[in-house]
Amino acid sequence: MAFMSDQNNHAELQITGMRCASCSGRLEKNLNEMPGTEAVVNIATEKASVTFDPAVTSVDAIIATVRRAGFDAHEARDFAAEKQERVAMLRRERNLFIVSALLTAPLLIEMALMLFGVHLMMPIWLQWLLATPVQFWAGARFYTGAWSSLRSGGSNMDVLVALGTSAAYFLSVAVWLLDLDQPVYFEASATLITLVLLGKLLEARAKGKASAALEALINLQPKVAHVERNGQLLDVSAGSLRPEDIFVVRPGESVPVDGVVLEGTSSVDEAMLTGESLPQTKQTDAKVYAATLNQQGLLRCRALAVGSRTQLAAIIHLVEQAQGSKAAIQKLADRISAVFVPTVLAIALLTFTGWYLADAGFSTALINAVAVLVIACPCALGLATPTAVVVATGRAAHAGILVKDAAALERTHQLAVLVVDKTGTLTEGKPSVTDLLPSTGVSQDELVRTAAALAQHSSHPLSRALLDHAGQIALPEATNLREQAGLGLSAELDGQPCMLGSPAFAQQQSIALDEAQLLALQRQGKSVIAIARGGALLGLIAFADRLRPSSRDAIARLHEMGVRVVMLSGDNQATAAAIAAQVGIAEFRAEVLPQDKAALVESYKQKGKLVGMAGDGINDAPALAAADVGFAMKSGSDIALEAADITLMRNDLASVVDAISLSRATLRKIRQNLFFAFGYNVLGIPLAAAGMLNPMIAGAAMALSSVSVVSNALLLKRWRSPL
Repeated sequence: MAFMSDQNNHAELQITGMRCASCSGRLEKNLNEMPGTEAVVNIATEKASVTFDPAVTSVDAIIATVRRAGFDAHEARDFAAEKQERVAMLRRERNLFIVSALLTAPLLIEMALMLFGVHLMMPIWLQWLLATPVQFWAGARFYTGAWSSLRSGGSNMDVLVALGTSAAYFLSVAVWLLDLDQPVYFEASATLITLVLLGKLLEARAKGKASAALEALINLQPKVAHVERNGQLLDVSAGSLRPEDIFVVRPGESVPVDGVVLEGTSSVDEAMLTGESLPQTKQTDAKVYAATLNQQGLLRCRALAVGSRTQLAAIIHLVEQAQGSKAAIQKLADRISAVFVPTVLAIALLTFTGWYLADAGFSTALINAVAVLVIACPCALGLATPTAVVVATGRAAHAGILVKDAAALERTHQLAVLVVDKTGTLTEGKPSVTDLLPSTGVSQDELVRTAAALAQHSSHPLSRALLDHAGQIALPEATNLREQAGLGLSAELDGQPCMLGSPAFAQQQSIALDEAQLLALQRQGKSVIAIARGGALLGLIAFADRLRPSSRDAIARLHEMGVRVVMLSGDNQATAAAIAAQVGIAEFRAEVLPQDKAALVESYKQKGKLVGMAGDGINDAPALAAADVGFAMKSGSDIALEAADITLMRNDLASVVDAISLSRATLRKIRQNLFFAFGYNVLGIPLAAAGMLNPMIAGAAMALSSVSVVSNALLLKRWRSPL
């Protein structure tokens, strides 16, 4: 891998002229040989994702390398512009095929009539006249592609097509000009080129359908917004909105940008972003997101994020990034394609030599060699993996699952262990006070006031719950505040030392607790904290965090899928056991400190298992990064989202089930596609070498192999959630 500096630039290049896996592999190799450059080339999206050191190279130099390799490139434009270019290219491809087919049709009519016993011999000069434009006009791309490939030291499908069709064409010219007693094969060369053009046309159309999910996401972006300016409500372009603008969303309209509700109550359909089918209630202070559908009431909102900073834009970026990445299984196809074309050329030469030495005649030997060249084109091999990844990542986005890259999607299907954080993952992460148990002589108000005063500068979920329970009561200011992650905090109030924290934290400070009372609360699945002042216990406060409604079903489904689920919790043994029992988890670890989560994930990995981690908090980020696959809840912190491989927009463990299910479906499709791609060649090449396939049938089979692989990948659109 090329050395990369700390100051890197990134470029997305749209590539034209790639025909097969050999093309993308050769271009990727050439780009990665540039100093300070790391590139991934994806034939399905026809893009190169390049990270480079601007002190060593530039985008212009990278594009120059692409052109020297025989292709063309430009910096990727917005999706709409690229789509227009693809439509124009498809139109050109269609017109080229139509003209080629019209010129080839008379040559095929002669063959068709022979099947019915009618022998109508077309003059050879007329056959030459029809075949020549097909060979050198419609087929010009194969000659230019072959020359570029050979000039840069490689070989691709263009080499095979150019060699095969040229052999049949020039043999026919020689027979005609030298008046040899041999059949001519003008119809074979013309038909081969026409079939290859048809295959590429169908392939391009199918690849367009593969990116339909991304196009659908982009089309969700609203065009118009109703904005309050100078006391008037104006219709403006949604793209012109700025943060802090006040906008109105009427019933039946889409939200133009991300914002917060100032006035109004409504229900909003967020399925296009989260995959959640039930509308979400929105009222004052609730967040709304671009492209979600307001169903009922009028909402007056303030813009928070606009343009490329909206949730929708982030999703589109992640989907594009994932579709352009490369799965590990693709490396197998890349290694094979690197030696595939030279191997086929050698087999074709051996086929020609064998038939010629067997006295079958020059023309028979040549035609069998041509059939070998044509049947072996590695188009399907190159499309097998990336096309499935493109479809799967788009389908995942519609289900509220954002996959960072293809490698993460691939690893997910092999998960053997899933480590889940309790708070915010199995539960809603919004604990509330359930029990106030002051010590003798201490009032509940005094207990709450002291606890809230200590908690007012803490971001821990229990601290937030305490402050919500305390309401608007006046709180004294704590001094010398010290917080110990996973245990609690200590400070001084009115000159007295105070503490708030877990029972273990209290016991460390020699504060006596009522063990029976404590255990009774913990066995109910409640989290308990102790509050002390001047070394004496003021009382206990218990909290309960509601389980997410789908957690139990999700855990049951994971068990059915053969995934071992392990729960981590900072709570004590009794509380953790109660929560684990409620959701059906047999294996759990209690009193786990945040800094120990990553070590526990590593310990499971050392047992040779592929380990996933699901969490939502800042303290989950190291464990998410350490796991083979990290799943972050969208409700979690930005740090957790950054560390994760997969973001779950639904804040629901059921989405982990969906991700595993989709990953397994994707890998099945990839394996099927690779089987198809290898199968055509493993069966076709020996048949062609044995003289059992004429070049036209070989050309049709080659075209069918590419179309079948892409069409099979498109079946992933039918995937549905198992829950």
